[in-house]
Order: sequence, then C-alpha cells, then structure tokens
Amino acid sequence: MSSLTCRSCGAKLWRWTEAFDKFGYDDGDGNVGTQGVVDVLESAGYRCKAHVWGWHNTVIISITTQDGHELIPEGTHVGYDNPREYLPGEIIALLDRALPEFGEDLS
Repeated sequence: MSSLTCRSCGAKLWRWTEAFDKFGYDDGDGNVGTQGVVDVLESAGYRCKAHVWGWHNTVIISITTQDGHELIPEGTHVGYDNPREYLPGEIIALLDRALPEFGEDLS
C-alpha cells in the first residue's frame, strides 16, 4: 500500500482524490501523492497519464484499460470535477481500498 507522510509531523495522510484536483495537495505545495495513485492504478493493470499543471498540482488526466478504453469520460472538467462523480465504481473501490483517506488501515 502506498503511503504519504507529512513532512512536519510524520503522520500518514491519505486523500487519493487530490491526484485529480488542480488545487490538490495544498495546490501542489504539500506532499504530492499523485505518483502513488498512479502506481496503484498501474499495478492493477490500468495505464495512466499525469500532467504537471504549472505551479499547481500534478493531476491524473487519463486512465485507460489495457485495450485503450479511456475511463475518464469525455466532457469531464479534469482538475475541477469530483473524481468520485465521474470515475467508474471499480476504480473508486480500488483506490479506496489501496489508499484509504487519512491513512486509516481498512484491510
């Protein structure tokens, strides 16, 4: 399981949704965990593309299946829309299991 550790206090922090938010991880100034989210998805067989958004966060802009089917629906305002509202349920469940919010071990 990927983890994110606070540089100040050492606490484990979790919020995978921030990997899809232009202003996530304190607008890119905090502990950016986008690569950990990408790692979880790619370990499960998906392909991901992330974009460094200028001075902002690194944001996942594409998730595809092995056969190239895009899982982020066309028309999604990537970086602004809530990923829990547009990602397929199996992706949300995978990320919730692998990266529980605030590091709570749910397994």
